[in-house]
This record gives sequence, structure tokens and C-alpha cells, in this order.
Amino acid sequence: MNNLSKTNRRVFIKNLSLLSGGILLACELNSSKDANFNASDKDRFSPNLFVELRKDGSLLLTASRSEMGQGVRTSLTSVIADEMDADWSRVSVVQAPGDDAYGNQNTDGSRSIRTIYEPMRRMGAMAKAMLVSAAAEKWGISEDLCKTELHYVLRSDSNEKLFYGDLVEDAGKFPLPESPSLKSPDEFIYIGKDLASVDVDDFVNGRSKYGLDVKVDQMIYANISRCPVTFGKALSYDGSEAMKIKGVIDVKEIERIEKPFGALGGIAVLADNSWAALKGKEALTIDWDLGENENYSTKEFMDHLTQNVENRAKLIREKGNVNGSLKDADKVVEATYKLPHLVHAPMETPNATAHVQEGFCEVWAPVQAPQLTRQEISDFLGLEIEQVKVNVTFLGGGFGRKSKPDFVLEAVALSKMTGRPVQVLWTREDDIRHSYYHAISAQHLKASLKGSKVTSWLHRTAFPSIASTFAEGVSHAAGFEFQQGMTNMPYDIENIKFENGEAYAHLRIGWLRSVINIIHGFSVNVFADELAGASQKDALEFRLDLIGSDRIYPSNNEYQLNTKRLKNVLSKAAENAGWGRKLPAGHGLGLAVHYSFYSYVASVIEVSVIKDKLKVHDVFTVVDCGTVVNKNTVKAQLEGAAIFGMSLTYYGDISTVQGRVEQSNYHDYRMLRIHEAPNVHVEIVESSEAPTGIGEPGVPVIAPAIINAIFNATGKRYRNLPLSNEGLV
Repeated sequence: MNNLSKTNRRVFIKNLSLLSGGILLACELNSSKDANFNASDKDRFSPNLFVELRKDGSLLLTASRSEMGQGVRTSLTSVIADEMDADWSRVSVVQAPGDDAYGNQNTDGSRSIRTIYEPMRRMGAMAKAMLVSAAAEKWGISEDLCKTELHYVLRSDSNEKLFYGDLVEDAGKFPLPESPSLKSPDEFIYIGKDLASVDVDDFVNGRSKYGLDVKVDQMIYANISRCPVTFGKALSYDGSEAMKIKGVIDVKEIERIEKPFGALGGIAVLADNSWAALKGKEALTIDWDLGENENYSTKEFMDHLTQNVENRAKLIREKGNVNGSLKDADKVVEATYKLPHLVHAPMETPNATAHVQEGFCEVWAPVQAPQLTRQEISDFLGLEIEQVKVNVTFLGGGFGRKSKPDFVLEAVALSKMTGRPVQVLWTREDDIRHSYYHAISAQHLKASLKGSKVTSWLHRTAFPSIASTFAEGVSHAAGFEFQQGMTNMPYDIENIKFENGEAYAHLRIGWLRSVINIIHGFSVNVFADELAGASQKDALEFRLDLIGSDRIYPSNNEYQLNTKRLKNVLSKAAENAGWGRKLPAGHGLGLAVHYSFYSYVASVIEVSVIKDKLKVHDVFTVVDCGTVVNKNTVKAQLEGAAIFGMSLTYYGDISTVQGRVEQSNYHDYRMLRIHEAPNVHVEIVESSEAPTGIGEPGVPVIAPAIINAIFNATGKRYRNLPLSNEGLV
């Protein structure tokens, strides 16, 4: 296939870096002394970009990451407030626009807490230190005689105290401390506790402002008809019937922007209301050039992938002598696993509002990557980066979809054409049929057993790479994709071989919550269960033996895979689920454990299969994600991950015929519904290790644990997803 886009090397490298999780802050967050020039006036004290204290004591803290329901605005700002010893009831949270001054703002890759936990602590500690200096000067005492508590500086040698708000005018006169002291964990007042979301009242009362709530004077609406086959284009169109619809203003063609996140192109109907724009799109007559992907069939492509993984493929890594071990084995076990394309399908579809004016562009949109969005707009319009402003609204779900700002570029292009503010709305059908999809995959695993010991492990994987979105002609997966559950597989096996089969992309391939860990976490965990069965050992005991002795896998960063922590979450999950207990007829327990985004997660799931119908009763998940900022958020993330993982296990399937995506809405791309939801029990391992990811690591264990549980309930092994194709749900 010819995909896709002309490579923008800078963006390509930037985004692969983001996926690898190894990116550093784009810049040291603005704590420099340059920021001190306006640190205080009579009414406010603002020692850095993230803190503004006012004389009435109100404290405005800035959240630099996007809120899509995961609680990041609460978590990040509570870290600041904790170090400040601020009264949480006086805190308001302000959303940052896209700007490099805030450091890396990309809200994906489960990186928010992991990467800016310490910088946020410094922001709070810096402010507190200056308030203490101001109080000490007022009292004429040493700062050592001062302490802080809930918005007050207290004298330790008397009962006097000063309110933070009364120190606003003086605190900014002091220099920013180079290395403010940070609290010890036993002094935390918010970190590690259950803190309710600062946004929950607005969420439940309908006051939260999402992208579609944006209204701009003179704004018009647009809905776009895109080619049903990825990267096709319009040969001609007739908009005369659309123009007859009341409210329709114009019909415009958008050219495809050949960048990884550029607009797909299509025919846009502009109207003075969204309904007219939608009806106008339906009235268009368009002759499409379907392009190179018009014959793409996922059924045939899966056959191709399967063939590729069941034969020798490109060698990725080898240790020992796999072939020799296979020949010398007591038993050889092999299996092939197949997973379809998936799509994010967030409740809020992509949308954006843009206003392009002479020398300036302002955008309001639910984006996960506001800086990337800003850069893409700057490149497209030929404006300096400072001439572009990106305002981040709430996101009604993202799961990786809204880190790709193609939909924003559409609004910008139309606003440039019309000279008016334009709001582009994607319908559900648009989102399902024109997205960036999670890769379809086939995997073949083969292992040898000597007694119950695994002596060799061969893993071949084939799937269109995310790198295909950034460069033409990509035929194999990228290194960071192998590291998501394949080449960093933690089992202690002497002979290992990893191979990768050829797979070209025929759709836009993007990252979706947990990314390639979904693929590898599934096959590795189900195959390990199959090996346990072949060796006639208990699955838990077998898995713990397979992980082996306590050891640490070295890495090039501070996060190292520690098998002791991995075994700990698995053992705890099994204990919580009552592993080994007697179960009713038709019931089974299944387990899975996975390391991703530097976190350790295990789930044990109880299912029943009665009259060939599956029911998931309980999910017991244990996570070790290092230091926890907000237990409430971590628990919610893992509950959500269980539902997300079950949805893809039950129903997730994007298929194509003649290049067209067959699914269109929630009726044929289903999500788990309330009556199907299980009880989800979450345990968080207490830890003082550095915080790691939490948004994504809970997903990869769900599908394999269900598959393993079904086997234990029925004796039947399923190797392909979704289960709706098997008649089980």
C-alpha cells in the first residue's frame, strides 16, 4: 500500500519518542528566575506558570495535561497543592493552552504523572518557600522557625500565624529558590489519598465545556463527506441539492493534507446550524477515486498475516538455540492468535472550532496533544508558532484518538477558506469509518517443554506498524512496538527467538489505549496458559516458575523491570480471587499478568459459560504503579480498563470489504453495556518507587484472563478475538 503521507521527519521522530515513553520534558518547566519579573503585584503572587495565589486566598493552579475523564487535572494540581501545604478547598484549576512553556503537554502514553510529578512538586515547593520567606521577614525571625499548614505560615515559637493571602504582596519580592526543599512522603496531605475530582460536579451537572460547547461570534458549522476508502479522493461533486437545504451556506472541497495528522480531504457542507450541515452532506453527489486501498479486505489480509507468522520471518532478537531445543523437547506446543483492527470510538466524536484571521489563528478543541496541534496549524498556515493559539476543552474520551489533530486541521482549512470561525463536527459514522485504527495482527508462538520446564520460546508477530502513518513503504514493526510485551517478555527461558512478519498498512494506523501491549499481552498470556496445561501444572504455579527468580532487567532509564514486583501483583490477584477454590459448574478462573508503561498489573477473572453464553462475574486486579498520587483515580482507571478490555474482548472488530469499513456506529461496534459489567475489585500495591503509568496498563490483561477462564470453565480454547464471532456473547 501506499500510504500515506509524506514523511515529516521531525514529527515522526517526535511522536515515536512519545510512544516509547522515553521523552523528557520539552523544557524545564518554567521555574527560571526570568519568571520572577511579575511574580507578584498587589493582588496576586505567581512564582511560576502553574501557581497564582490571590489576596483573598484563592489559589489558581494550572493543569498542563488534557482532561478526558481520567482525573489528571486533579492529580497534577494536588501535587502542587500538597507541596504548598495549601487548603484544597481554596483551589481552582485552570487549563493551560498549548504552549512549549508548560513542558511536554502530550496526554498519552500514560506519562502525565510519571513525567511531571517531580516538576509539579517543585512548583509547589517553590511557592511555599517564598511565602515562608515573606512571613519570616514580617516577623523578623529565621525561616527555620516557620512551618506551614493549610494556607498559613505558623511560628513554631509562638501561636502567631499568617494567612497565605496576606503574604501575596511580599512573597514575590523574594528570589525564586534554586532547589526548594520537598516534603518527605510521611508529610503528604493529598498525595496517596483518595481525592475527589475537581471537575466531578461540573461533569454530573452538565456544566463542563466540551469542544461542541464552544460558541464563537459569526461561527458557522461544517460536516464533511470523506472518501469511503482511506486516501481516496473526490473526482467531482455536485452540491446543488445541498444548497437547497435551508441553512446551508456553501459547499467547499478540502484537499488532503499529506502529513501524518493532516486532513483526509473531502467535500464540506457549511451551514449556519449543525443540522443543516449534516443534511447537506447527505444531499451531496460525489464521484470518488477510491485509490490504492479499494480492494483491502481484512479477511484476506488476516490470511496473509497468518501465513507470514507461520513461516520464518525477519529476525528481531535471538538468544540461545531455539531450533535445537525444539528438536530435543519432550513436547512442543504451538498456537496462532488473531486480533482484528480496533477503533477508539470515544463518546465525544472529534470536533474542533477554528478562527483564522490575518496573521493569527485561534482554535478550541478536545485535543490530547495541544502543542503538536499548534505546530501542525503553524505549518499549514505558514504562521509563526506564536501566531497560533490552541485552547483545550474537556475531552469526552480520547483513548489516543484525539492525539491526532487531523480534525482540527479540517476546521482550520475551512476557516481559512471562508474567513469565518468554523466548527467541524464528525458524526459517529465519520469517526468509526475514518479513524486511525489499532493494528490488525496475527501471532504465532511455539515452545518446547522438558518435563514442565520451558526450554525454548519462539514468538512471531505481524501487524501493520504505527510507523506506517509517518513514512511510506513501512513493511515491518518498529522497535518500540516490539518492546511492548514481546522482546521485553519477562519469562526466564534459556532459548528465545523473536521474529516479525511483513505487514503493510491499508488504513491509517495509530495508537489506541495500551497500544501494541494489547496484541502481545494477549498472545503471551494465553500461550503461557496453554503451556501450563501441556505441562499439567497449575497455571499460577507454572507462571510464577516461568517468571523465575527475582531479578531486574536493565534498561536505559530509571525504570527497570523487576520480576519480584511482577510476581507480587500476580500472587496478590490470585489470593484476592481465591485461586484454587471450588467453583460452581460452568465457572472458571483465568489469570494474566503484564508489564507496560513501567507498571505491573495482574488480573484474575471469574467467568461462567452456561448454555454457551459467557458471563464475566468478577475481575480482581492488582497494580503496582509505584508512588500513587490519587488512589481514587488509580482505582477508576483500572475499573475503566476492565470495561475497555472487555469491550474489545467481546465486540471489538473493525473489518473492511473493498476498502470500506463495515462498521458505522455503536450498534455494530459495540461497547460493553451496564448489564454486562462485572464486579471489579482493585488492589493498589503500596510503594515508594517512582510513579509510573496508570491510564493504559490495566487493559492488556483483561482479554487473556477471560480466555484462560473460559478454558478452565469449558475446556475449550479460543485464540481469536472478538468473542462475538464465536457466538459466546
